[in-house]
Amino acid sequence: MSTRRFRSQDWFDNPDHIDMTALYLERFMNYGITPEELRSGRPIIGIAQSGSDISPCNRIHLELAKRVRDGIRDAGGIAMEFPLHPIFENCRRPTAAIDRNLAYMGLVEILHGYPIDAVVLTTGCDKTTPSQLMAAATVDIPAIVLSGGPMLDGWLDGELVGSGSAIWKARRRLAAGEIDNEKFLQIGAASAPSAGHCNTMGTASTMNAMAEALGMSLTGCSAIPAPYRERGQMAYETGRRIVEMAHQDIRPSSILNRDAFLDAIVVNAAIGGSTNAQQHIMAMARHAGVELHSDDWMAYGHDVPLLLNMQPSGKYLGERFHRAGGVPAIMWELEQAGKLRSNRLTVSGKTMAQNLEGRESNDREMITPFDQPLKEKAGFMVLRGNLFDFAIMKTSVISPEFRARYLSRAGEEGVFECRAIVFDGSTDYHARINDPALNIDEDCILVIRGAGPVGWPGSAEVVNMQPPDALIKRGVLNLPTLGDGRQSGTSDSPSILNASPESAVGGGLAYVRTGDRIRIDLNTGSCDMLVDEETLAARKAEGIPAVPASQTPWQELYRSTVGQMEQGACMELAVKYRGIAETLPRHNH
Repeated sequence: MSTRRFRSQDWFDNPDHIDMTALYLERFMNYGITPEELRSGRPIIGIAQSGSDISPCNRIHLELAKRVRDGIRDAGGIAMEFPLHPIFENCRRPTAAIDRNLAYMGLVEILHGYPIDAVVLTTGCDKTTPSQLMAAATVDIPAIVLSGGPMLDGWLDGELVGSGSAIWKARRRLAAGEIDNEKFLQIGAASAPSAGHCNTMGTASTMNAMAEALGMSLTGCSAIPAPYRERGQMAYETGRRIVEMAHQDIRPSSILNRDAFLDAIVVNAAIGGSTNAQQHIMAMARHAGVELHSDDWMAYGHDVPLLLNMQPSGKYLGERFHRAGGVPAIMWELEQAGKLRSNRLTVSGKTMAQNLEGRESNDREMITPFDQPLKEKAGFMVLRGNLFDFAIMKTSVISPEFRARYLSRAGEEGVFECRAIVFDGSTDYHARINDPALNIDEDCILVIRGAGPVGWPGSAEVVNMQPPDALIKRGVLNLPTLGDGRQSGTSDSPSILNASPESAVGGGLAYVRTGDRIRIDLNTGSCDMLVDEETLAARKAEGIPAVPASQTPWQELYRSTVGQMEQGACMELAVKYRGIAETLPRHNH
């Protein structure tokens, strides 16, 4: 390995500031580390610890960090573990989305202001992956992702029960009167059988797959179930590798280029990835200084076929995905089909093409050949119109029933018009969805607003609204839905979502009314309310719907800095900061 002077030596081995060196060294002595270790010139490797009791999806990292430490020490590094701001999707109110930027900002400050030469990013739950990669790109020290891995497959009554997906399906059964409250809770509990994050291709599995597709984790890392022995082995190898990366000075800026992000878009389509990937990929790209465009989702991702048979777009769960070869097997198929830009560097020190050699799957029910896909053209559809400048629709979850009802009218295939039923936030939706006065039928589209980054605040997973109970009892399990919020990556609803600009900043959704006709044309990518200009002008004069007041200082700060989901919902003031580790912070005395 080449020798170089690490940034930590400005703290611990700096004869020009011997008084400051003494100050920095002194307090580390209180837990037994020696001055010789800190002054040895060995790289200090941070372990960004995302696991805690209130982040159960990432709690496995409390154990995995021990194996990371083993790998770091064996490779000649010094490990320093530190906590991250917790982000837990299922439990954080008003939404976990508000904390992605907070966790990002906290990690930036740690990596910049402390003597860290390289870092292991411990990821799992949805936003723990993008927040850490955003920070790594901003600071630009050597960094590597260690996923915590999905839970084991859930089972109940002899059937697979996927995390998240099972709850969305069960709530329809509850509404239909097929199960009672106790059975509903039993189904939910069965979907979480072990340590780990969601075992479906929800946002957690999606974003960890994206880290691997980008080249920021070791090959095969993302899909290993949390309890498997290979997960601990991967933690060890990740610890060893980050020390080598520190010596080689392989930074995010040498990995996160446009080709890497375009490949992530392609892989996301092939795995039936979460719609949340859109804003997170855009956010990571912006913080890395990589130019991505909204149309890139159509240009590079829309025509990609669905290759992975995993819930919610397919049948199976995470354990089988891992055994079938995981993300490398998907990427091998894409590589053979010429869909990747794989001659690019990864954290392994090799190119992505080299990482994928020999990675063909032997489970062709779980991972189909490229030319025999589960669905053609499975990527996101980008939509525009007078309701918004940008929104996406996940086409891989369009069911045959949904397609037959809404997208198969003779002569107008892919086009449908519906009567809007408008809700201002999820409280309004839950209060009125079963109101017979709304006369909701198969000809309706459920619209929710006030759910975007500014309006909620944070953007909420509320767009996957289910029909009223009366329709579900008649067998209508899905209606078209539209909103300026998000939906769970585990949902099987083909919603139109991530609408930008949102209603709270004057987007078109602010002016739609219950009873308006909305026309969606998937052939042209258009979505419009059929309202004349005079009526629309009168509505605009009335102003936008009220949004709830901020409840905490961070909510107010978040609202004042956040952009729209089309551009990643970043803190707009933060994207100009890049490569900040190049300039050392001033001494503190």
